Amino acid sequence: MFASRTNWRLETNRLTRALDAYRKSGKELFDLTASNPTDCGLAYPREEILAALANPRALEYRPESKGLREAREAVAEYYRGRQGFSGTAAEVDPERILLASGTSEAYSHIFRLVCEPGDEILVPAPSYPLFEFLADLADVRLISYPLLYDHGWQMDFTSLREALTPRSRAVLVVHPNNPTGSFVKPAEAAELAEMCAAREMAIVADEVFLDYAAGAEPARTFAFHDRALTFALSGLSKISLLPQMKLAWTIVSGPETLARAAVDRLEIIADTYLSPSTPVQLALPKFLALRHGLQAQLQQRITANLSILDGMLRESKCLSRLDHEGGWYAILRAPATGTDEDLAVALVERAGVFVHPGHFFNFSRDGFLVVSLITSEIEFQEGVKRLRRYFDP
Repeated sequence: MFASRTNWRLETNRLTRALDAYRKSGKELFDLTASNPTDCGLAYPREEILAALANPRALEYRPESKGLREAREAVAEYYRGRQGFSGTAAEVDPERILLASGTSEAYSHIFRLVCEPGDEILVPAPSYPLFEFLADLADVRLISYPLLYDHGWQMDFTSLREALTPRSRAVLVVHPNNPTGSFVKPAEAAELAEMCAAREMAIVADEVFLDYAAGAEPARTFAFHDRALTFALSGLSKISLLPQMKLAWTIVSGPETLARAAVDRLEIIADTYLSPSTPVQLALPKFLALRHGLQAQLQQRITANLSILDGMLRESKCLSRLDHEGGWYAILRAPATGTDEDLAVALVERAGVFVHPGHFFNFSRDGFLVVSLITSEIEFQEGVKRLRRYFDP
């Protein structure tokens, strides 16, 4: 009756069952997994957001396959002045930008563009588990390549090259990675471009957390990249903290002939669906302009929670934090006395704290927990205090 690509495990896992039982008990749960910025106590400019959606032109249907020109120009303006990894372009050409309803849809379009059924996309591990479902729906295989941690995260190019096969079509990077927060370094980007260009493979760069760098210098972007065919993805969800507005984009760069052919084909795919809504496209320039105030609030939250975390872990004998270069999450190293799922369940049941187990993000071994840095400071402080008490009674 149903396609084999949807043969996912649908039963409730142990951690979800433990959470449900704990919540039903009426006890207070400290959730350190927050990912929804609209539910984290930030001060949103409500009137400006709603006014941007009230454009009378939204009553007219004027479809454009790549997305409305003025919306694509707003995206191009967002990249003005940013530094890329390679190439001489000073700005993004709006004709190389294609809008989608979200990065998930953009991934789907790219997978369909570059892969035949059964072809392979190489993805980092650790990384976000969403890719597995997107690959299943596109009838492609995911092949993991490791990120190694040694005084910071690094791409393991030896393992990456060993994983390549004649069916490899693209290498996916998350820049910065979710959840490790690690950025692709310039030397890594150059080696990756050389490898992909030589094998006629594409680079797919997820940059949704690009603006959340821990350092003072803005991060480089794959939107300016001329050495290999490259697709840079981002959107309103993280940039303007507006996930409910459902608007994202793909920027195509690389050798001229390849990039032009990719845009032509992606335009037909986009025209087939015409997914982004007109009101949100018309509001995009305003939404991008509002990002500065919203990002400042969230970055302040991230900085404060990192300070809380480091202060409480300073004397811990069992817990430590891995380096953080950017993004919304922190990685904790914990004693690996069992599986990460066992540990996460025990933390719910015995400490009233909810954290992500490392295996959720495809860590290669046990002993890692992932906590969100955008949780409200009061809840975060109490949650970390309970973590510390659990490991260092």
